[in-house]
Amino acid sequence: MLYGAGDRTALLSFDIGMIKDYDTNAGDADVVIFVGGIAPSLEGEEMPVSVPGFRGGDRESIELPAMQRNLLKSLKAQGKKIVYVNCSGSAVALAPEDSICDAILQAWYPGQAGGTAVAEVLYGDYNPAGRLPVTFYRDDSQLPDFLDYSMDGRTYRYMKDKPLYAFGHGLSYTTFDYESASLDRKSAKCGDNVNLNIKLRNAGKRDGDEVVQVYIRKEGDFGGPVKTLRAFKRVTLPAGASRDIAFTLTPDAFKTYDQKSGRMAVTPGKYEILYGGSSDNLKSLHLTLK
Repeated sequence: MLYGAGDRTALLSFDIGMIKDYDTNAGDADVVIFVGGIAPSLEGEEMPVSVPGFRGGDRESIELPAMQRNLLKSLKAQGKKIVYVNCSGSAVALAPEDSICDAILQAWYPGQAGGTAVAEVLYGDYNPAGRLPVTFYRDDSQLPDFLDYSMDGRTYRYMKDKPLYAFGHGLSYTTFDYESASLDRKSAKCGDNVNLNIKLRNAGKRDGDEVVQVYIRKEGDFGGPVKTLRAFKRVTLPAGASRDIAFTLTPDAFKTYDQKSGRMAVTPGKYEILYGGSSDNLKSLHLTLK
């Protein structure tokens, strides 16, 4: 590793990737913390970048760079436990790493205090509560062609396949139970507010945060989204505690694309209200709008 300091700037240069026979001997270490991913110098707007997986700042592949993938396989072959910290500004395909590594932490581009934040999570000083704001696809095969700009199969709203990590996914050092939920009515007028109440319990032994997510889907909306996030709340709960979480769903929450008017509108029909801690792990209630 080379370090250079200039006028108000500093540069770290790593030789990983420059040497073909990189020494991956982890010695007597019990656990290896591997920090990898991609960098802002690779993904961006109209950049002079031409390397495998990138074209002018655009990503042609979401796969983890082959050099890092091979290093992780080598470490695993030594029988080491691996914690993989992924740095990226967008989703990375981590299907092999999901089975190779003992834990994965998504750190994005963490900034000046990022090292401290990552250390506090890994050592258990902080109970993580982050949730993915994008879908992490399993591999390139789950995405349409690079030049296909349709939404079919893209994002949690239109994807029918199972991704590696769903939109809204995130783990904690405690567990949360969604014990019950209710609406203040089973049917309403198109312009009415609807109140949703969810009973949440911290079923673990540590205090923690849960991000309660509410999605809505109109039944029979062919060609429409599978579901759409319409509300969320971050809730702090002591270990063993329960709390009622209240949401007011306004008419805007029930808007869908109306083929007749060509606009977003609230239209009569049956709606499914889904709630939970991730877009792929939801319970449901039903509501009729007249």
